[in-house]
Amino acid sequence: MGEKIPEKAQPAIRHGGNLGLARLLFPQASEPWIDLSTGINPHSYPHSPVPASAFARLPEPRAMETLKEIAATAFGAPSAAYIAASPGTQMLMPLLAQTAVQHGARTCGVLSPAYAEHARTARIAGLTVTEVSDVSDLDAFDYAIVINPNNPDGRVTDRGTLLSLAGTMRDKGGLLVVDEAFIETGCGESIAAACHSESLIVLRSFGKFYGMAGIRLGFAIARPEITTDLESRLGPWAISGPALHIATEALADKMWSDAMRLRLREKTERLNGLLKNTGLAIAGGTSLFTLVRDERAALLFDHLAKSGILTRIFDERRNDMRFGLPGNEMEWRRLEMALANFNDRIQPGPGRHPPA
Repeated sequence: MGEKIPEKAQPAIRHGGNLGLARLLFPQASEPWIDLSTGINPHSYPHSPVPASAFARLPEPRAMETLKEIAATAFGAPSAAYIAASPGTQMLMPLLAQTAVQHGARTCGVLSPAYAEHARTARIAGLTVTEVSDVSDLDAFDYAIVINPNNPDGRVTDRGTLLSLAGTMRDKGGLLVVDEAFIETGCGESIAAACHSESLIVLRSFGKFYGMAGIRLGFAIARPEITTDLESRLGPWAISGPALHIATEALADKMWSDAMRLRLREKTERLNGLLKNTGLAIAGGTSLFTLVRDERAALLFDHLAKSGILTRIFDERRNDMRFGLPGNEMEWRRLEMALANFNDRIQPGPGRHPPA
């Protein structure tokens, strides 16, 4: 087993959504800020009013069971027994890494570039982590992680390849985690139905596609012995009453989700058109975000931030920049104007940027 590294010794992980720090670094920026630094749907699910009892009482066990039954149907899982609900998939990552270690894993491979928390939580659990660029290289590890479609570049790994990798992991007693946080966009094909295999765990996020990241809800899909163990470690009442009310309603609303996928595709086409007109090369994405690659990324970040528009850049890939979707016509107009003015108004010199 690799040497366990204390959490405080891990390198800082930078994420989207930190408007507070953006305001500190760019105090003269236009208000209100437009946050394009995350891949969260700006069009939230229009849920019915949350009853007062959802705030006043502890969540009922039957409400959790109902949510799991609806989630199993929505995700294509074998049954509700294969579902574990958590306050965000972020809470599940360290638990899954610990599960891998308990099953004898020593090494972890992450298909990269990738959302950095998977690697960080695996290191904290004591695993030796290696980031690889080809999915075929994951065969060599005890614990393998694939984000599908990938964040931040939208790369899709086909279902057959993932099932083959799960089979390899099964034969060697390893574990494959497939993070399908952005699968709701229609990019790629879910493998949730294959979670009868003891080697496969699928993660699903609620907040991104349904535009409600603040309620903190995510799911693990796996064999019942794994989901039962996860739930026991999460403890009772892991999901709040308001989250249960909203998610139970949203996951059953197929008409809304089908219409939203079409709407998001149209919005992404509009965004990509604006970016291309600015001379930016599209490097990937989903219908919730677009990745561009340009040597001027830091300068463009700075220029947009001064206009009150927060985007996402990456310390480890200085030419990469990710844009989420504007939420209304005013935001679209502000972005279009800021991009149109970029080449004329950008100031030379290093760009400042907050943890994005």
